Amino acid sequence: MSSLVQSVDWLAIAPPTLAAVVGLVVLVADLFIGEERKAVLGWVSVAGLAASALMLLPLLDGDRATFCLTGDAHACSYTADRFTLVIQLLVLGGALLAALLSVTALKDANKELPEGEFWFLLLSSAAGAALLPASRDLATLIVALEVASLPAFALVGIKRGDKKSSEAALKFFLSSVTATAVSLMGVSFVYATTGTLYLTQIADKIQHVDGQFHTLAQAGVVLTLVGFAFKTAAVPFHFWVPDTYVGAPLPVAAYLSVVGKAVGFSGLILVTVVAFPSYADVWGPALAALAALTMTVGNVGALRQQATRAYSAVRLLAWSSVGQAGYLLVPIASAAYSKDTGKAVGSTVAYALMYAVVNLGAFAVAALVARTSPLNRISDYRGLYARSPLSALMLGFFLLCLAGLPPGIIGLFAKVTVFSAAVDAGLGWLAVVMAVNVVIALFYYLQWTTLLFRAPEGEPEKHRVPAPLTAAIALTAILGIALSGAPQLVLRFSATGLF
Repeated sequence: MSSLVQSVDWLAIAPPTLAAVVGLVVLVADLFIGEERKAVLGWVSVAGLAASALMLLPLLDGDRATFCLTGDAHACSYTADRFTLVIQLLVLGGALLAALLSVTALKDANKELPEGEFWFLLLSSAAGAALLPASRDLATLIVALEVASLPAFALVGIKRGDKKSSEAALKFFLSSVTATAVSLMGVSFVYATTGTLYLTQIADKIQHVDGQFHTLAQAGVVLTLVGFAFKTAAVPFHFWVPDTYVGAPLPVAAYLSVVGKAVGFSGLILVTVVAFPSYADVWGPALAALAALTMTVGNVGALRQQATRAYSAVRLLAWSSVGQAGYLLVPIASAAYSKDTGKAVGSTVAYALMYAVVNLGAFAVAALVARTSPLNRISDYRGLYARSPLSALMLGFFLLCLAGLPPGIIGLFAKVTVFSAAVDAGLGWLAVVMAVNVVIALFYYLQWTTLLFRAPEGEPEKHRVPAPLTAAIALTAILGIALSGAPQLVLRFSATGLF
């Protein structure tokens, strides 16, 4: 009789586990540390996230799997392969940069934000986000999705006495819970038709479903995708994004724009190309339509932002992130039609890495401007070069990367890889839609960029940049410039190893 006890590879699960443990340590330490020393909790959290990212290094020597079925070594709940490690690096790196932004934001908030709870929630969400790309069964996927999401709801609404923050958290919570409920119904349909939750077993068994259950299996495939589409902010599941980004503390908005997307896209990739490859005729057209709709709605929404409207800079970044989600969906949709599925998925991962670096950089500069202009209007950025030349140059560089223009070579390179994925898969119409959207995006990115270098209204007021903010801007700038110099490294690094 085989043993039901599963062995645990502690090194494989170290990155998300360490983030979770540090989160618990911070929560308990918060009870015993006086108000004047709360800042130390932030630096412990930053160190914890850095250590979690470093724990990925010992895993580079080969694929590892744990929590496997005793009778089937290929059916595992947790796998640390190349795809997992790349997404975990993106998630933990993104959380680390959001934590650096948060150190300054919490200090500026002057006790309005509860520090212990904030750091516990951020670390808990990061742990869930790091667990998700390693999940190889539907139950673990949904649990990881919720562990990443539930603390994020609280982070959005953490500003005490702020109605805008509370409203944003409520919208985010209600829409997310609805999407998760729909996904769980899809998972139950898939389980009913296949009798298993393991992705590799589902891929095999769903091909041999009885004819009478075929429609049920198709419904399960589509409904399962809904929860992950919501996390990616794909249209029509995007309506929470602008209000949530505006209502949340700026570092939390930065975190959601990058880590939230990484969670959604890694989940979509695992569910579609690993669990449901035989149903590519169902999810392929659905994702292609979603991609076209998402990039169009996102870019048109960003184009409509008025420079003098309160929080217009954050709203523009929010709508821009919806548009970028459309680009990220293109290679996943292409995987349904492509012979080289791994290459198509690798294009999404490469684009996500580029987007994470430059979008976090843009949010870091936005956080800097918000210290002197709390309403964060686009018009507040006029003459930023006169006040803070380096910050203006960096923001200009980040915006040009997002637009895909030189000197932001990494942005151009990422867009070309996505274009080629669509063309190689025979989705010429989707490549045309993307080309039109890239042109639309050029207008608002360039409009913002030129504003940075115009003559300021009144005497330019120079201000000191706090060390954590400086570190966040510098790190993203160095990465963006280095990757623009050697963009091929991104594609080589993002080869997923899923296939």
